[in-house]
Amino acid sequence: MEHGEFVFYIMNIIGLIAFAVSGSLKAIENKLDLLGITVLGIMTALGGGITRDILVNKIPNALISISDMSFALIGVWIALVLYKLFGIDIKNRYIILIPDAVGLAAFTTTGAIVAYNADVSFFGIIILATLTGVGGGLISDILLGKVPSVLHDDFYASCAIIGAVAFYISVLSGFSLFASGFICSSVVLMIRILAIFYKWSLPKFS
Repeated sequence: MEHGEFVFYIMNIIGLIAFAVSGSLKAIENKLDLLGITVLGIMTALGGGITRDILVNKIPNALISISDMSFALIGVWIALVLYKLFGIDIKNRYIILIPDAVGLAAFTTTGAIVAYNADVSFFGIIILATLTGVGGGLISDILLGKVPSVLHDDFYASCAIIGAVAFYISVLSGFSLFASGFICSSVVLMIRILAIFYKWSLPKFS
C-alpha cells in the first residue's frame, strides 16, 4: 500500500469510528436500548456507503469487508464509554466533530470515485458522493422519526457537494483519479473545519 493510499485508508477508519460514535450518542439521547444504539451506530457509519453501492448495482462493501463492520462496532463501544465518562454533550465537542469531518472528507471522496468508475453523469457523481458522506446520518435521523439534521442544522452536506464538484473539475482538468480524490478530501475537510470553528450555516426562510 502506497503512502497516499495508506493515509486515505486511515481517514476511512477514523470516519467509520467517528460516524458510529455520533450515531450511537444520538441513539442514547433518544433513550434507545443497546440493540437500538448498535443499529443506529452501524447505520450512521455504513448506511451511506451501502445505499451508494446498491444504486450502482454493486454488492455493498460493508457486506464483503469484515473491517468496515468491525470499526463501526468499535465506534459503538467507544460511544458507550464516552457517554459513561462525559455524558451526551460530548457529541458536540471537537473531539467528535473533527474526526467526523475527516470521515466526511474520506466518505465523500470514496463516493465520488465509485460514481466516476460507474460512469454516471456529473450530477450522478455529486449525488453519490454526497450520499456516501451524509447518507448514514440521514438514515439514522429517519429511523428516529426526525427531519434529517443535514437539511437544517449546519454547513455539512454542502461541504460534500463542494468537494464532489472539486473532484469532477479536477478529473476534467486532467488530474489522475488519485490526485482528484486528494483534492476532494482536502476541500471537504478544510471547508468543514472552517464551518465548525466559525459556525457557518445556510440561510433559512420562514
